[in-house]
Amino acid sequence: MSIEKLTEAVRNIPDFPIEGIQFKDITTLFQNADHLQELSDILYERYKDKGITKVVGIESRGFFMGPATAIRLHAGFVPIRKPGKLPYKTIEEKYSKEYGDDVIQIHEDALVPEDVVLIHDDLLATGGTMAAAYQLVKKLGVKKIYINFLIELEELNGRALFNHDVDIDTILKFKI
Repeated sequence: MSIEKLTEAVRNIPDFPIEGIQFKDITTLFQNADHLQELSDILYERYKDKGITKVVGIESRGFFMGPATAIRLHAGFVPIRKPGKLPYKTIEEKYSKEYGDDVIQIHEDALVPEDVVLIHDDLLATGGTMAAAYQLVKKLGVKKIYINFLIELEELNGRALFNHDVDIDTILKFKI
């Protein structure tokens, strides 16, 4: 299988969730066992030698491949969620995104200083959600942070929110 085949499998939904947005629907990738296996293999190959101890997935679409990647890397999985969804003490980060302001949280004891963390989400657009997740993980004082997305909308320049030393990787890249 190729990156081109995976790219072709992503469905474009015009004007969702609001007019003018071209939504990239990844459910079509997950419906095909070969595509799902290929995504899993790509993520494993890219991170198998990085010493990842925890994969952090961002609600909700970071929960699709995040746990699967954690299993393959023999790492733990940590969710970042919207307020009120985590049962224990949390820390939070406020941020702005395409459709307004939001807040995300992580358990205050989810990560330790020895952790090497892969933060995973489905889409890099303007970067606000991941920048907030990155700040949350940094607050917990981990050893190293890697960032991964399934899809990047390159023209929205979401990478600009991060310093050049932040290791960001995407599998599929789209022009908008």
